[in-house]
Amino acid sequence: MITKMKFLTISGPKDDIDRMVDRYLSKYEIHLENALTELYGAKTLRPYTSSSPYNDYLERIDMLLEYLNEKESELPEQKSKTPFETVRHLIKQLENDTGPYHEKIQQYTKLKNNKQESLDLIEPFINLDYPIEKIIHMENIRFRFGRFTNSNYYKFKKYVYDITPSIFAEGVQDEEYTYGVYFTPQKSLARVDAMFTSMNWERIFIPDEFEGKPKDIAKQLKKELKVLEKHIADNERIIKKLLSPYKNALLKAKLRLKNLNHNFNIRKYAALTHDEFVQKETRYLLRGWLSEEAADQFESETEDDPNVIVIVEDEEDTKELTPPTKIHNFSIFRPYELFVKMYGMPNYREFDPTFLVAITYSLLFGAMFGDIGQGSVLAVAGFLLYKLKGIDLGGIVALAGVFSTIFGFLYGSFFGFEDIIEPLWLEPMSAMTELPFIGTINTVFVAAIAFGMFMIITTLILSIVIKWKNNKSGLALFDRNGVAGLVFYLSLVTVILIFMSGNPLPAVIIMIVMFGLPLLLIAFEEPIIDKLEHHQSETESSAGMFIVQAFFELFEVLLSYFSNTISFVRVGAFAVSHAAMMQVVLMLAGAAEGGNINWIVIILGNLFVAGLEGLVVGIQVLRLEFYEIFSHFYKGDGKPFISILQ
Repeated sequence: MITKMKFLTISGPKDDIDRMVDRYLSKYEIHLENALTELYGAKTLRPYTSSSPYNDYLERIDMLLEYLNEKESELPEQKSKTPFETVRHLIKQLENDTGPYHEKIQQYTKLKNNKQESLDLIEPFINLDYPIEKIIHMENIRFRFGRFTNSNYYKFKKYVYDITPSIFAEGVQDEEYTYGVYFTPQKSLARVDAMFTSMNWERIFIPDEFEGKPKDIAKQLKKELKVLEKHIADNERIIKKLLSPYKNALLKAKLRLKNLNHNFNIRKYAALTHDEFVQKETRYLLRGWLSEEAADQFESETEDDPNVIVIVEDEEDTKELTPPTKIHNFSIFRPYELFVKMYGMPNYREFDPTFLVAITYSLLFGAMFGDIGQGSVLAVAGFLLYKLKGIDLGGIVALAGVFSTIFGFLYGSFFGFEDIIEPLWLEPMSAMTELPFIGTINTVFVAAIAFGMFMIITTLILSIVIKWKNNKSGLALFDRNGVAGLVFYLSLVTVILIFMSGNPLPAVIIMIVMFGLPLLLIAFEEPIIDKLEHHQSETESSAGMFIVQAFFELFEVLLSYFSNTISFVRVGAFAVSHAAMMQVVLMLAGAAEGGNINWIVIILGNLFVAGLEGLVVGIQVLRLEFYEIFSHFYKGDGKPFISILQ
């Protein structure tokens, strides 16, 4: 169901907005609108812009909490009302206590990063058994440290190396690169550089501060890194020891800062107003939607506060506005909100179809997938997914599984076996019905078509009620999904039932009135509504063009009624196909001949049918919901309710 909303305007002194939000508004689920947009055109309004003073302290408290290895999930759930000054004092005190050790960590970390960069630079060349300083100070020989990709190195060795006046000393080879250094005489340097570059050689510059063989340099750097890491760890332990007694205080302080920062950001929805002739102070304006109950409570809570003015708009004043939609249903139906929102959030002045979807989806799924055993498995598995993992689809599967179990009793099917339980209604494969003109037809098909007719009539009635409730009486009377469409479809259903029962059909004049009058009203819907509501027609067209257009629209109406009704045949088709697939499984397992049953085939067959057909049936039922049921009464063009608490 859709929660009733009230529109509020909240005002007060500019500098009091943080107190008001923290003390009152932060406790309520309110959907705020941008006040500047809502009051567009007012000359005295301007945006409320300022930077948050809490971001810096959030970063600083995060730095302290890093030493305690605290995670976001460990923040306390209960909101704190600790004053900001207390939080700020705590952070500064702990920063002063840990500051000297933190500075040492930064110094050691900087040294460690430099050493690590040097190690990363020299380590690929540890296979080079020659001092770096001697390579650097060669007089007549030039060198280049660098790397090839492995594929280019292979090409270099095969095609280029033998014709290059150079010596290549191979270093480390990893999954992607081969490192090394090449040597060449001074006079050949330009030509050799060009040949190496043509093979995508990437040069690496080794600083002249290195002394000794690369492996010795790397070994020394690793020792120095271990010493630096120990210094860092020692100082981190000292800081952690200093901060540990304040762990809970820091967590509460961070939560408080987050709440204050969140409350501060509400200013982006506010507008500032200042009129020197009416008021001498600058005031903020906030506008938003609250549920009726919450709005009354908020108004009552703030009525004694002289700095907070709350104006609750009457429904008559907000009839031109479109409130956000907040839907709330019983817990058993709540998972089906997933499907409703998938199609589109219901408009505030529409009907929330969640209850209808929950019943019809489960009912249709059960009819198409009726089996006691498989339905029970789906019900248990879906329930566990919903309860343990909070997956809405699990809740849908659970309720659908319950209806599948119910229809399993009606069909007498238990994991595909149809001779264990006597069906309470019929066997989908064998139950037949004799109909005039049509002949013998499967009973499940007849029941599916009858249910489809019932659903179309129900949704047409819903459409009429919704249109009438929203003061769209013209559409409620003359639209294809209004009274005219309902009368035509009811007339069609009545004639079919009379014909099938063998009774004589009504007189021709009555038939013309039953079918012709509703179709004429649908065809001339627009001019009739314009005439009744005294509107000028928006389009000017010739009578011939209008008749042609009306003809094709009526053809489309008739086709849609027919296709919507026939679409429900798939309910019976899947009920029969499910029974047929399980018969194949039983036949492959040897159960059809009454011999020894291969239970492995039975188990695997049930898993296959439950998985494959369950998925297909779920999709087909959703298609029926969206195209055959929603199309008559539901638009889904609402805007969702977004609370500031989210």
